[in-house]
Amino acid sequence: MQQSDIQHYLRPGTLQLASLPPLSVYVHLPWCLKKCPYCDFNSHEINLAPKTPAASAPQGGASGLGRPGTGWSAELPQQRYLDALQADLEAALPLVWGRSVHSVFIGGGTPSLFSPEGIDSLIASLRARLTLSADCEITLEANPGTFEKDRFKAYRAAGVTRLSIGVQSFNDAALQRLGRVHDRAQAIAAVEEAAQAFNTFNLDIMYALPGQTRQLLRQDMATALALAPPHISIYHLTIEPNTYFAKHPPAAVAEDEAYAMLDLLTELTGAAGLQRYEVSAYALPGHRCRHNLNYWQFGDYLGLGAGAHSKLSFAHRVVRQTRYREPRLYMEQALAGQSLAQEEEIGRADLCFEFMLNALRLKDGFALQQFCERTGQPITSIAAALDKAEQLGLLRRDLTRVAPTGKGYDFLNDLQELFLPASAKAS
Repeated sequence: MQQSDIQHYLRPGTLQLASLPPLSVYVHLPWCLKKCPYCDFNSHEINLAPKTPAASAPQGGASGLGRPGTGWSAELPQQRYLDALQADLEAALPLVWGRSVHSVFIGGGTPSLFSPEGIDSLIASLRARLTLSADCEITLEANPGTFEKDRFKAYRAAGVTRLSIGVQSFNDAALQRLGRVHDRAQAIAAVEEAAQAFNTFNLDIMYALPGQTRQLLRQDMATALALAPPHISIYHLTIEPNTYFAKHPPAAVAEDEAYAMLDLLTELTGAAGLQRYEVSAYALPGHRCRHNLNYWQFGDYLGLGAGAHSKLSFAHRVVRQTRYREPRLYMEQALAGQSLAQEEEIGRADLCFEFMLNALRLKDGFALQQFCERTGQPITSIAAALDKAEQLGLLRRDLTRVAPTGKGYDFLNDLQELFLPASAKAS
């Protein structure tokens, strides 16, 4: 699919947005050392080995946009992929021209397979073509299995301001069951270096793991909190379709026990000064993830890379885009100026639900004015659903704000479903 001319997006439509929301950029780097059995992300295994000194000479294409450098072997098509990202960005520029970018998130996959030199050139490419705000948050996802001494410091020097480390657990047996490529010692070493290199960083932790008890979870969190992370993202292990665990499901933790684990997590993080500000996110004051907040507040984001999604607002419409998913096909198409696999305009009936699907994840909820600004619709369009949710004790509101109650958090899916369009409820 070829990118439409900018006039296509600016033509009259059914919406009337008074202003455009904040803009973020997401960059997807899709390769991993190993596909985890629970993972349904667009990630692809690649057979890599650490480089030998004789093989460490820089390589790269004519654009200069990132070279493998030291670290991992050149089997990773780093240069070609970075060239494709640059072409993808340049094709998308007319859609975001003049807009300031307040956050960049480099996710995957395992972005820390890319060399610091490659990440440096990627960020330089973004800065050369987009207006990044002076305090732009730039996050890089990292896997302790790719950790090398001083590697995180090199990412910091390249322009990354925030690291997100996929620890998942500090228990060796749990890590093996999850198919992770690192162990407890590597995880601790990675977090310790991240703490030295970055003013803010995140740990990903999973709970309700096969064989996990509350005592084991308490031990996991004791290790995590002793490392003093300013932000922790905590996820319940779920069995997703088309994963190894879906075909070979592990023993599941009982639902009541999983709720008890979540209560324990909230208690332990709270005692450490981390505030739960979103369903899965806990942070010290001043360390909330700006990029994810923009998602939850129904902001805009330009997605670059294999399988990346975009949500972009214009004066009269809100559009979603999806890039080609398979990395080699994506590179071919992006370099030909045709990275889009799919594009659609979000219908008026779906905008309310999509807004609520995100905003109701936030403990503080949302401002009613923000709903109007970002959906182009009046409060009357959700009045009946708000009344019903309040009657059920799932949310609280005043003249300016709406937020989920504790019960609303416990039954978030039920709360969000109240805002489904009538056509979806009927089906």
